[in-house]
Amino acid sequence: MRKIDYSDKTLKNSRIGLSFREKVETARYLDRLEIEAIELPVIENLQVDSLLVKSIAAALSNAVLTIDVGWTEEGIDIAWAAIENALKKRLQVVIPVSTVQMEYKVHKKPPVVLTLIDTLVKKCKTLCDDVEFVAEDATRAEREYLKEAIETAINAGASKITVNDDAGTMMPPESAEFIGYVKEIVNGRAALGAGTSNSLGMADICAVESVIAGADRLSVAVYGDSADIQGVTRILLGCSEKCGAEPNVKNTELQRNCDFICRMNDSDYDKRTPFDAGVRAKDEFNIGELGVGDDISVVAEAVNKLGYDLSEEDMKNVYEKVNREAAKKNITARDLDAIVASTALQVPPTYELVSYVINSGNIISATANISLKYNGEVLSGVSIGDGPIDAAFLAMEGIIGHHYELDDFQIDAVTEGREALGEALIRLRADNGRLYSGRGISTDIIGASIRGYINALNKIVYEQ
Repeated sequence: MRKIDYSDKTLKNSRIGLSFREKVETARYLDRLEIEAIELPVIENLQVDSLLVKSIAAALSNAVLTIDVGWTEEGIDIAWAAIENALKKRLQVVIPVSTVQMEYKVHKKPPVVLTLIDTLVKKCKTLCDDVEFVAEDATRAEREYLKEAIETAINAGASKITVNDDAGTMMPPESAEFIGYVKEIVNGRAALGAGTSNSLGMADICAVESVIAGADRLSVAVYGDSADIQGVTRILLGCSEKCGAEPNVKNTELQRNCDFICRMNDSDYDKRTPFDAGVRAKDEFNIGELGVGDDISVVAEAVNKLGYDLSEEDMKNVYEKVNREAAKKNITARDLDAIVASTALQVPPTYELVSYVINSGNIISATANISLKYNGEVLSGVSIGDGPIDAAFLAMEGIIGHHYELDDFQIDAVTEGREALGEALIRLRADNGRLYSGRGISTDIIGASIRGYINALNKIVYEQ
């Protein structure tokens, strides 16, 4: 029986507010489904988006990481630089082929678009063996022109052809007829994929009809306007004999992982705070444990998996600290995070804590009044937040006049008893996409959190 591969578009569809960390988590959970490919959008912000692609690449072990290269040769070079170290990678040329979309999006006439397809696919092929051509809005294209576009892409080296019904207006029988037409054009020279839109609620059944008509691959999504991965899987598994195909996916993991991804996308954020409030994975960082025998390359790989981009000197300091601590016990991801926070990029303080006053309770909104010293001047900030720590962070943002993404926040006890010391580990992501961690210790967990935030903030300010 034919196995149908899935190419997931969730990270192309996700809401704008999805944080850097949540995007990496989404990719990690998709990878556990053992789907064939995970698609990423065009790189727009060179620093941040490139770092995101590299972070996702490091997190994947099963899926092919697929990236849209855009419409220029420069875009191909940028995409390749970000994706080239992925275990499995694919370059994707996505170009509309309907007359209206070519004029509106690409601003080029049909003959020029054919030349563009040829140029981009050939350029991609020089860098990567796996190249996919996606014919956007294919169902509204003139049939003869669509045939020319597909022939051009295959002759240029595309090993996968995907045709999309972006309008989502095709009825199921029409989808089957359309895929049958395209299958004759492709004629076994490339893997044939189909993408359907759910604008009219027919994406899942149209995707299944495309499979019956001969599609080898489906563009799906856990979250977004494409065919739903769970809905399509249910139909294909329940009617596998009728469809002559079954999905190539780890079905036992499907419900749990999809639920997790949807919760991240659907989480309600408190209106009073810009900080991330999404769902977190308990086993997010899978670095294993580091021991005495591990060399610096192993430690560096683990540090990179945590999301840090350290200088050679900082990496050396972290490695020496890991070796010292590993003599006492094996180093976990949490331990390594704390070591990076306390060892890497130690800088003179630009901001220093002067005082803080926190008011909180179950019948009042949490407020924070924070005073920091900056260049000898004491600056104060007052804020309301979703809890005392959130209020404190917002007050400090008011002082510095900038918002940094809170990538992670952990609190742990380092001693026992009523006067136990609490340790806060704060990870902030700067505007350039780099991660900076700060560590604070106090008998007051709010004080420890404030100190950790300032510690990470000083590292960002020092490098800027």
